[in-house]
Amino acid sequence: LIATFTCYFGGIFLALLINKKEVKGKKVWRTIFILTIAIPQFITLLVLRNLLSVDGPLNTMLVEDLKLITEPINFLQFGSTTETAVVNGNVWLARITVLVINLYIGIPYTMLMTSGILMNIPKDLYEAATIDGANKWQMFRKITLPYVIFVTTPYLIQSFIGNITSFNT
Repeated sequence: LIATFTCYFGGIFLALLINKKEVKGKKVWRTIFILTIAIPQFITLLVLRNLLSVDGPLNTMLVEDLKLITEPINFLQFGSTTETAVVNGNVWLARITVLVINLYIGIPYTMLMTSGILMNIPKDLYEAATIDGANKWQMFRKITLPYVIFVTTPYLIQSFIGNITSFNT
């Protein structure tokens, strides 16, 4: 549930940010986030596993370079697998790490779909709401969100099923 809804609403939020009129380089931002879709998930997960391992670059940077911690953090496991690992691993840290990795993989899908939906909402609706005195939150709640949810409900269901059966992450 957490993985599904954080990816879903995170993607909507990201699409709203990128589609603002004030944002410059929209195509560049979309391309950066779509790279997570273009690179096969298996390769991304292998890279992240190595990056977050006890002897990986992140722990090396935190322990040796920045000296922020004295012992490596065991991001992916409860307990210890090597001599240098933190013996008292935290199961919640591993769960949160998996959720963050899932966000990295899942948000761009929702962002891409929501960006297309946002571009197709008639501007007349927003103009009429502005004339009627609606603020940005009211326009989001009464115009944007119903459009997005109506179109993406099948995706939300598929995403929930995919997260239940996602053993890769």
